[in-house]
Amino acid sequence: MTRILGIDPGSRLTGFGLIDARRGRAQYVESGVIRIDPGPLDTRLACIFSGITELLAEFQPTSVAIENVFMHRNAASALKLGQARGAAIVAAAVAGIAVAEYTPAEIKLSVVGNGRAAKAQVQFMVSRLLGLAALPRVDAADALAGALCHAQRLANDLPSTASRRRR
Repeated sequence: MTRILGIDPGSRLTGFGLIDARRGRAQYVESGVIRIDPGPLDTRLACIFSGITELLAEFQPTSVAIENVFMHRNAASALKLGQARGAAIVAAAVAGIAVAEYTPAEIKLSVVGNGRAAKAQVQFMVSRLLGLAALPRVDAADALAGALCHAQRLANDLPSTASRRRR
């Protein structure tokens, strides 16, 4: 069994989703968001780092899947997203857990079958694939979708845009 932590990074809300994957089947474990209080950037990044560190310690995932930076109209927003990703990646690296990175289009294609799927479509398919009674909130759904994408890649033994980090 592989336990995967999916992360949807953000400087205000960072979504997370945990699944257990075995032989092409995925089972829901937990999901939610890390709420980041407004304040100086360094404090927000520390909050992401500590939140991810706590999740890693509590749930003991064997791998992490994180959404890669996409082109953004606002350079400042893209930079903040990259910094939020960095805080999450460092938390995994410190814990000695491999990190796989996927573009939003790769994740959507894997889960919905369309790389340009809308957020609502991702929510619906994540809920359907994991047998959830209700739709997860958008940030958690995106994180769960990343975990499902990684599980699919592992099951099919396909390469990812993974940055393999181990202690």
